[in-house]
Amino acid sequence: MILKLNYFIIPLITIFVSVFGGQLVNSGMNWYKTIKLPSLAPAGSIIGMVWTIIFILCTIAALIVWNKFSRGNRFNLIIAFFLINAFLNIFWNFLFFANQWLLIGIIEMVLLEITTLILIFLIWPQSKLVASLLIPYALWVPFATYLATQIYLLNR
Repeated sequence: MILKLNYFIIPLITIFVSVFGGQLVNSGMNWYKTIKLPSLAPAGSIIGMVWTIIFILCTIAALIVWNKFSRGNRFNLIIAFFLINAFLNIFWNFLFFANQWLLIGIIEMVLLEITTLILIFLIWPQSKLVASLLIPYALWVPFATYLATQIYLLNR
């Protein structure tokens, strides 16, 4: 097996998204501990576990796309949407936790969900299995959007 550079770069991108996003979350933790949360809000440890699984699945999907999909316009679009999605993932933490811009964060989460669904749509024709790796992400973001909306409503 030949080790390719992307076997390191793609996971490093995921680690960057996770670590930088986590730092933004931590920057708002003092505020977060003082607000009213919806009854369905899971414990932080569960949220962390869910995001860890989502990040692992996304990394596997990106690695398969990069190493197995044929190059062309669709491939370029998929990679662009992976990168846009990673940016939006970090940006949500900036909006919601670092700045407490709840309503803007909720709107941004809708964009995050749209990019996730676009990724599934773009990948599905070439690999249903790889597209399926993104389904937990596509299911989690609407739940997180619901929670963020409830936080906004409870704390305005």
